[in-house]
Amino acid sequence: MALGPRLDLRQSQSLTMTPQLQQAIKLLALSNLEIEAFIGDALDNNPLLEAGEISLERQAEPDTREEAPEDPSSDELIMRGQGEADAPLDIDVTALDRDRDTGDWSATASIGGSEPGPDIDERGDDEPTLAEHLEAQIGAVTSDQALLFVARHLIGLIDEAGYLPTPLLEAADSLGVPLARVEEALAIVQTLDPTGVGARNLSECLALQAKEADRYDPCMARLIDNLELVAKGDFARLKRMCDVDDEDFSDMLIELRGYDPKPGLRYGGGERAPVVPDILISGDGAKGWEIALNQATLPRLIVNRPYYVELRGGCVDRSAKRWLSERLSEANSLIKALDQRQKTILKVAAEIVKQQEGFFRRGVSHLRPLTMRMVAEAIEMHESTVSRVASNKYLNCGRGTFELKYFFTSGVASSDGEGAVSAETVKAQIRSLCDAESADDILSDDKLVELLKEKGFDLARRTVAKYREAIGIGSSVQRRRQKKLARVA
Repeated sequence: MALGPRLDLRQSQSLTMTPQLQQAIKLLALSNLEIEAFIGDALDNNPLLEAGEISLERQAEPDTREEAPEDPSSDELIMRGQGEADAPLDIDVTALDRDRDTGDWSATASIGGSEPGPDIDERGDDEPTLAEHLEAQIGAVTSDQALLFVARHLIGLIDEAGYLPTPLLEAADSLGVPLARVEEALAIVQTLDPTGVGARNLSECLALQAKEADRYDPCMARLIDNLELVAKGDFARLKRMCDVDDEDFSDMLIELRGYDPKPGLRYGGGERAPVVPDILISGDGAKGWEIALNQATLPRLIVNRPYYVELRGGCVDRSAKRWLSERLSEANSLIKALDQRQKTILKVAAEIVKQQEGFFRRGVSHLRPLTMRMVAEAIEMHESTVSRVASNKYLNCGRGTFELKYFFTSGVASSDGEGAVSAETVKAQIRSLCDAESADDILSDDKLVELLKEKGFDLARRTVAKYREAIGIGSSVQRRRQKKLARVA
């Protein structure tokens, strides 16, 4: 074979991350408050950008089924005599309407004319230490997805000291669930670290810590129930009530003073920042839902074109003209990226409302399994785009303020083909079956598959094994050995 230099032509395709695309991806993952800070930096760095409002006279109804046409260039606008032009028109409201005949949902959009949404400051779980610490634990101890949703909502209500100031009945009414369900969720939250978190008062906080230390006997219970006497120093009366001698009472006081009255502060003190929702949902579901971005935290940008014309007229050298052109290009790119971000967020939010209509109408008990892939396929976008939208975004509706990611719950197919059930529900069933087995009748994974199918869960054996291991349950051999040892002991 001859060796020598030669020229070849090859055709190939590759994905190039342009600076504009990188900026659009970055903006999509930011919350409205982070966008506000980002825009503030852009206003400081680009003299052609300024905050402004879109003129209502120039609003036009868009075709929501097709891509919007390209905006004319800055020079074309100037040549037409338009000294100032606003940003590309933002979608402010998406209306999700139900067809009364077919029951199907359809989304329509309007431009700009909605009133700015209220600046809703609701206390939530955006403190980066305590709340994230609780969030990391809650998924491993909750038995089902609906209960997980309620527990996460309660975590969002916990204050910086670790207490739950909101009455449980108020939380139940907000979520549309029975009070007993909220009490069950609170009991789970109160098992999390730090011990005492989720308490409704000081006595309950100290009692939780005493139970954790295995010191909550009747004497300690009476002492904790009468903390006002401890504060007054009425020790003689307390000793009579607790029916203990001086030595035992001294030990009880030492134990009591060793507990933390504000367990949440060890994960970051100070006042927690309020959650400001990015998306506002209104309506009753009978006629449709209105979905809008919270304009109170979303300033608009415009390009100051008269100033651009003035600066361009004063440019005498090529470098100055190039610099001005770069600033104009940056301003236009940022405005288009912000516009596309709003459209994408509203499109994802509309699909979430459509898929989780039962929650918005009847409460958390009607929350259905939903994945980001399902939403991505429905709106014809990539799953990573939906993931970025769900990151650090909050939605406010009549039931409160919730993080978007809470509406994405895993599920498995039911054996009767009637939809899907939560994966957490399946795990709870596996745990229940394994807890009920005896040392002489340990269930194999194949037997678990059969029993779960009888309960309506259609799962493969490897899936059952995966769920079993995920909740910390050993194999049949390990369980048989453990139960026999327990029986002997």
